[in-house]
Amino acid sequence: MLVKKAKLFISLFSLMFFLSCFEGTDFEQANDVLLTPEIELDLIYFNIEASQFYNPSTSTEILVLKDTTDLDFLGGRDINNILKKADFLFQFTNSIPREFDVSFDFLNTQNQSKYFIQSNIVSGNQTNPVVTTFLEEIDEQEITDLTSANKVVISVAIASSSQNLTGVLNLQSKTTYYLEIDQ
Repeated sequence: MLVKKAKLFISLFSLMFFLSCFEGTDFEQANDVLLTPEIELDLIYFNIEASQFYNPSTSTEILVLKDTTDLDFLGGRDINNILKKADFLFQFTNSIPREFDVSFDFLNTQNQSKYFIQSNIVSGNQTNPVVTTFLEEIDEQEITDLTSANKVVISVAIASSSQNLTGVLNLQSKTTYYLEIDQ
């Protein structure tokens, strides 16, 4: 009797398995696959000592520091077709008792500005560093401008400086790219 129940159970299970797996299955849907990966990458980072804003040999303030970083991974027409959105996350930690204006100017090969981001960084101190975080979301309409850039110029501006200024301004940033790839 136990063998009959086992055979009946296996027969019913097999019948349900075969009917549910193949009945109404549209194998043409395999051609309609849309992949939507999200890629996170480190973008820019730095540590700027307060002493970099003062030249002791000339006793003068240095009110703006600039640096240029190549962005070769943004170039190309292929990326324009699949990149739908990008998020830039910037996190500053400031232990310098001064506020800063920080800008990111994305330039093309002719040094024309294609996209611009600016942020104000709150004053901090060495015993209580202040963290400033901001998110720049770039939608599909602005992606073409961003991807036509091949470098970014970072400018860090301070209102005043002195030889006694201490602390560090730290930046850590990452970007998340949202892609859509038709298969």
